Amino acid sequence: MKRVLALYRRHLEQPRRERLFLASAGFFAAFGIVRLLAHAIRRRIGPFHDIAFGHTHVHHLVWGILILLVVGYGWLIELGKGRQPESHVLARSMAILYGVGAALTLDEFALWLHLEDVYWTRQGRASVDAALLFGALVSLGFWGGPFLRAVARESTRFSRRRKH
Repeated sequence: MKRVLALYRRHLEQPRRERLFLASAGFFAAFGIVRLLAHAIRRRIGPFHDIAFGHTHVHHLVWGILILLVVGYGWLIELGKGRQPESHVLARSMAILYGVGAALTLDEFALWLHLEDVYWTRQGRASVDAALLFGALVSLGFWGGPFLRAVARESTRFSRRRKH
């Protein structure tokens, strides 16, 4: 783990590159999790259920938009721009939240496109799933590529050492 942390620091030392990587990772993770939760809710698996206020179903794009508004405002007032360690943690957190907000919002792109709930229809699933998953993977690989390749090389070296 220590070696992976060193690789992370070396390959993502530029704050902008790190923020882009963290936003992409947050996007990809949130997109996967929200899809799994949506399927669990639909199949009534576990304790998961839709969120509603009265008879109004609150789609997860609402939470995504709220997160994006908070992150946007935070960036307007330059949260995380200082030199102290807390600022770096805040900047990283804001980047991850941006990715999460984007995933929650874009996962329901078909809802804003059609202005009706087509989430479980062919219209709402096929192209949106493929485009967002591809976009998250490409973004994650582009911004984190050097770091991820270094981790792969290191894990190969580690497994070779264990065999001998």
